[in-house]
Amino acid sequence: MAESAPRLLVLVSLVAALAMATGPAAAAHAGGRSRLIHLHLYMHDITGGPGQTAVQVVKGPGPAHPAMPGYHFGDTTVIDDALTDGPSASSSRLVGRAQGTYMLASLTEPVLAVSMTVALTAGAYNGSAVVIVGRDDVSAGVRELAVVGGTGAFRRATGHVLWRTARMESRDHMVLELDVYATVPAASPAPPPRAGVARQVA
Repeated sequence: MAESAPRLLVLVSLVAALAMATGPAAAAHAGGRSRLIHLHLYMHDITGGPGQTAVQVVKGPGPAHPAMPGYHFGDTTVIDDALTDGPSASSSRLVGRAQGTYMLASLTEPVLAVSMTVALTAGAYNGSAVVIVGRDDVSAGVRELAVVGGTGAFRRATGHVLWRTARMESRDHMVLELDVYATVPAASPAPPPRAGVARQVA
């Protein structure tokens, strides 16, 4: 019994430390001290021709890709894609830029490793940004990527993005539809939502 007492004390201490570490976060969630922001955006990835916004900066040294003719494992592209509030690049409102990279990251599947910042330049969250990373299997109808942070209204954001290929304007112009669901602390800046680009969910 005497030998088990120190072990019991250690166990109690560990449980107490765990409760202290997780308690505030759980209380904050239960008390409604976080809020969900939903952004609905269209991203225009133009890989060639007039208005090009995506440029290949690394020609992958890997083998030719069996699912994507003309591409190689390791191909890396840098982007500065326009973000609009509708699918048309010509008639929709420009609301930001998607800036970052994507890399062909599978030897056999059409899978890209995406890392980008959604920088908003209009609407309720003008001046704020969301950081998105994840696996984009272009053969899937809907892909899920992660929200891993942000600035401004999206400081300390977490969440996910549902990412779809909306349509092909041309061989070089792909339109992607993004539904961004970002949970942020209630203390983050929260300008009033406006019609169009952003919706805040209570």
